[in-house]
Amino acid sequence: MKYFLIAGEASGDLHAANLMHALRAEDPQADFRFYGGDRMQAEAGRGLLCHYRNLAYMGIIPVLRHLPQILRGMRRCKAQIEEYRPDALILVDYPGFNLSIARHVHRLGICPVFYYISPKIWAWKEGRIHRIRRDVDALFSILPFEVDYFGQRHGYPVTYVGNPTVDEVAAYEAEHGQPCPQPDLIALLPGSRRQEVKDNLRRMLRATNPLVAEGGHRIAIAAAPALPRSFYEKIIAHAGVERGRIELVEDDTYALLSRAGTALVTSGTATLEAALFRVPQIVCYYISFGPLVRLLRRLLLKVPYISLVNLIAGEEVVPELVADRMNVKNLQQHLREILPGGSRREKMLEGYARTAMRLGKPGAPRHAARAMLERLRAGGDK
Repeated sequence: MKYFLIAGEASGDLHAANLMHALRAEDPQADFRFYGGDRMQAEAGRGLLCHYRNLAYMGIIPVLRHLPQILRGMRRCKAQIEEYRPDALILVDYPGFNLSIARHVHRLGICPVFYYISPKIWAWKEGRIHRIRRDVDALFSILPFEVDYFGQRHGYPVTYVGNPTVDEVAAYEAEHGQPCPQPDLIALLPGSRRQEVKDNLRRMLRATNPLVAEGGHRIAIAAAPALPRSFYEKIIAHAGVERGRIELVEDDTYALLSRAGTALVTSGTATLEAALFRVPQIVCYYISFGPLVRLLRRLLLKVPYISLVNLIAGEEVVPELVADRMNVKNLQQHLREILPGGSRREKMLEGYARTAMRLGKPGAPRHAARAMLERLRAGGDK
């Protein structure tokens, strides 16, 4: 069968690549065309039509500035799907772009539309459920609480297939052995998009600089594959941190987390990865106009937490510093509590264990691939 996949960022690229691998195992004749990244290209190289770095923009100003480019990419994507005529369109998160594509494909009746890693409408933009119900034939969830959310709140049944991050961490540990944390190593995971990295990393560096200056700790930064090394070097220099005790880890987050003693993590899949590697963390996400954002968060967000760890656990396992609460003073205070010997460290590790139990065992890509093929062989009906 022919599959067209769209992933719009680094984590989606990883999850989509593993799904492609699982689809090929179930369907040896599988043929792929896709919008994605390096990992998807490694899985099925000739099928890459557009790298996500050319379309992945976040925030009102960056999106407006690149709107013509985004719209051209959307038109091109629709035309390529029409030309390819896939047996299934598989969307991976990235809702702003993907829901528009879903509408186009559904309207023309080209093929069933599958969503793997659903839009996080339980956090914001809940009105998107109407577009999902209208344009998405099947939604395959990787978060256990989404089954009740979509089913009970919106009457839209979804299938929980397990969480692919569980698979990815388990596969890494099977190949490289159990993690060997270095207590003095603090990992900084500032995100994958240019603006979020710039906003978060400089505050992370200023918060950890005293620990480096005292000589007792080292810093390692997880660098996103879509951003050049020079971009990080400029932020490091501007923060005034001693360069000799900072390591830049390029496109190898798991290797970093497997040896980190503590982490500062920008909200996203990385928070769950840190938890599964059992690295105590602070979840942090700087946003401008902090007081206004805090007000809007109370009005617009439908959930009490922003991190996947806390949402899955149903409790505050890790501290969340968002908007103007993500500042140097707060980071330093919370960091002291989770460093080796800190007052919150062991309690956090216990919370990680509960989170892992709720996620279940590995197998998400395989379960998703089999469920998709069952629907396709049955005719793709809802």
